[in-house]
Amino acid sequence: MTSDRYDPIAAALKEDIGDGDVTTDFFVPETLHATGRIIVREKAIVAGTGAAAEAFRQVDPATDVQISHRDADEVAAGDVIIEVRGLARSILKAERVALNFLQRLCGIATLTREFINAIENHSAKILDTRKTTPGLRALEKAAVVAGGGVNHRFGLYDMVLIKDNHLATLGGPSTFADRIRRLRQKHPNIRIEVEADDLEQARAFVEVDGIEVILLDNMTPAQIREALALRRNNIKFEASGGITLKNVKRVAATGVDFISIGALTNAARAIDIGLEMTHVPG
Repeated sequence: MTSDRYDPIAAALKEDIGDGDVTTDFFVPETLHATGRIIVREKAIVAGTGAAAEAFRQVDPATDVQISHRDADEVAAGDVIIEVRGLARSILKAERVALNFLQRLCGIATLTREFINAIENHSAKILDTRKTTPGLRALEKAAVVAGGGVNHRFGLYDMVLIKDNHLATLGGPSTFADRIRRLRQKHPNIRIEVEADDLEQARAFVEVDGIEVILLDNMTPAQIREALALRRNNIKFEASGGITLKNVKRVAATGVDFISIGALTNAARAIDIGLEMTHVPG
């Protein structure tokens, strides 16, 4: 696998610029210098400033990038997030890619913060999922953290999550506990979580040594409370499925440890952000 070498900024610039920016190279003087101010046009939580800055620098390392508001900052309409100075051609070539990253990532951070605020003083942690844009997972999960959320597993390699389709391949629960025991022997430090679709499954899973988290899938607050009453040892519980800003507080009020929300990364609305540029007389 070569995913760790993938550069989403370089890929986005190649996608956008291709063999060259025909419009900019024809109409904009080669030596003209300019200043660009990236302005947020609505209240938001900042995320993606590093990706935006990198877009400008990859197009032209000589471009000066000044970040006015860091990731996790709350900003209001009219606030300047980033100011760039350099060749006008360079700024224009990086503009759309930088804004695309900012709009997307600020949207994720802002939605995450809305969920954090919605649960008020409850102790549940808001988690993301693997429902991310292909190739942008690291950036989108960083945006969740900027919004105050917590990252769940990054991929299939860093945590065990046994879901209903995994369980369906076993042909029955008789060997499940033994498989967990052997898994723990082979991977002593890996986190093990299992999904329960109903209270009967939750009741069975709390008896299996080695399981650290039970995911309560699409359960009502009343069912979640019943499942929490089964808690033994240090097992923690995660609620997931159908979580919205309207019901997240009721779910958090059950006392569940974690609430995972795919919408953080697959349904966040882009924030309205633009770049205003002025040329510098030379």
